[in-house]
Amino acid sequence: MKLLASLLMAAALAAPALPTLAAGETPAATAPKAAKPDLVKGEASYTAVCAACHAADGNSSIVANPKLAQQHPEYLVKQLQEFKSGKRNDPVMKGMAALLSDDDMRNVSYWLASKSAKQGFSKDKDLVSLGERIYRGGIADRNIAACAGCHSPNGAGIPAQYPRLSGQHADYTTKQLVEFRDGKRANSVQMTQVAAKLNDREIKAVSDYIAGLR
Repeated sequence: MKLLASLLMAAALAAPALPTLAAGETPAATAPKAAKPDLVKGEASYTAVCAACHAADGNSSIVANPKLAQQHPEYLVKQLQEFKSGKRNDPVMKGMAALLSDDDMRNVSYWLASKSAKQGFSKDKDLVSLGERIYRGGIADRNIAACAGCHSPNGAGIPAQYPRLSGQHADYTTKQLVEFRDGKRANSVQMTQVAAKLNDREIKAVSDYIAGLR
């Protein structure tokens, strides 16, 4: 018995120590991994649920509906989840998002990210220079930050953080900025704070500039 106890003690001392896990922490070896996006399924889901409003390739021709092609997939997933939960309030999109599982959302978003966005154009020559000043430099005396700081100088955004804006319909961008300003869209504190300081003319100007940004 003494020999057996000694052998067990030696084995215990020789065994590598296991890392201590915090409450609720999952060991890395068993942590669930997100499924790889399935672009074929993404296209099928998009065609069935989204294409009627956002066009077959994500380049919506309806100015009230955003272009989604080439958008950062993480941003799209977040928006779909928030439409579904009601954090972002839109009755039409809530109904559409309700039809999608988390896997569907990821598949659709990565499929859209793989499509090329079509360029847009600024239309209001009288306001485009004001829009450019706001987008690139903000309005210092009113503590309005430059849009380019988060969405990049060419409107490409920053993956997983800030959405691509380049070429987006001016009508859609205007509506979103107004809704942020008026509290109708409340799923970004940062955008609510920025839009709260802009008047209608400034919102229209920066939206028109973004439409032609490339």
